Amino acid sequence: MSIDARSTGNAAVSEDDRSHVFHSWSAQASLAPLPIAGGSGTTVWDEDGRTYLDFSSQLVNVNIGHQHPKLVEAIRAQAATLATVAPAHASAVRAEAARSILSVAPEGFAKVFFTNGGADANENAIRMARLTTGRDKVVSHYRSYHGNTGAAVVATGDWRRIPNEYARGHVHVFGPYLYRSEFWAQTEAEESARALHHLERVIQAEGPQSVAAILLESVPGTAGILVPPPGYLAGVRRIADEYGIVMILDEVMAGFARTGDWFAFQAHGVRPDLITFAKGVNSGYVPVGGVLISDEIAHHFDDRVFPGGLTYSGHPLAAASIVASIAAMKEEGIVENARRIGADVLGPGLRRLAETHEVIGEVRGTGVFWALELVSDRDARTPLGAAEMARLKASILERGMLPFTAENRLHVVPPAVVTDAEVGTALEIIDAALREL
Repeated sequence: MSIDARSTGNAAVSEDDRSHVFHSWSAQASLAPLPIAGGSGTTVWDEDGRTYLDFSSQLVNVNIGHQHPKLVEAIRAQAATLATVAPAHASAVRAEAARSILSVAPEGFAKVFFTNGGADANENAIRMARLTTGRDKVVSHYRSYHGNTGAAVVATGDWRRIPNEYARGHVHVFGPYLYRSEFWAQTEAEESARALHHLERVIQAEGPQSVAAILLESVPGTAGILVPPPGYLAGVRRIADEYGIVMILDEVMAGFARTGDWFAFQAHGVRPDLITFAKGVNSGYVPVGGVLISDEIAHHFDDRVFPGGLTYSGHPLAAASIVASIAAMKEEGIVENARRIGADVLGPGLRRLAETHEVIGEVRGTGVFWALELVSDRDARTPLGAAEMARLKASILERGMLPFTAENRLHVVPPAVVTDAEVGTALEIIDAALREL
């Protein structure tokens, strides 16, 4: 059956999908996927024609919005010119994509290694750290997600690591999370200092000479949008320098306008050794990711072979979409819009909801990267149960908004092109759903 002759309508498309597509992170028999037929900006619509405000940005990646005409045209034009090319060849559009990314990166970076997505970006960053240091261990946070490939999923700190622990040399520590502090902290300063002490003591106990890398999300995303307290990332940088450890910052979810900066770590005054990216670099229009490599690490491979590569590294369609995306972000002030929306509209609006709804235990975030931590008892900070979260998610969807929920949290993560009016509509929907709950 051709695409033009396929069955339409939500029921038909959902059944066709469930019959033939094996979905990630899911028990297959209980799935009920919502069909998405099209989108524009911050809005999508299903096969029955119903529209939804997309405050999930799909998987927190459609930073520039759906169907941005400049990205769509760039992909179309590149497909008409050269649809694919092996990574061993030089490619003008691939070089331009690398230059575009480096134009918004800190000083001291001149090379980009392209991958197919964020997981293999972290995979290759780990490989670079191990080869550069001659060490093996990688330290990461328990509350983290780094992807679903061999080393990346074991570096991950949440439940998804446990059935997949086949990679070697991974050590986990608790990062700062004042609302549910592991360190009996009462202030951000205490939380930062004690989390850094914990990190350093674990490294000392493991043997610093065995630790190749510290791998952290600049702002842990799926784990709860845990904006690090002042001084934490700077402290990690100090520890890495003291023990000769490579500092890898995972910007896959937090990068390219999501936090109101090009990279989330820029607000914390640090420079990592390796930066991984994907998602927002081209809003997922074509699969792509990569590693920004500091000059020091890049030069290590001047006369040594880097033993890694991918068939689609720097794919021309992906490269063209990156060039168009970064150009549009600069021309249209999209990073600045995300920063302003977070500071002036979205953040204040969510805090007002917290004043009204006892179920909101904490509001945290920056830019267009926010989370509401929901509790059944605000004093005891008891996480809201799964049944209530399912009801809330269904209520928000019924009111015409795509939500992003994780455990007892509602993540509020619209595209970075979102307007004040659209944020106002979303806040009204959340307010009504919480009142019903």
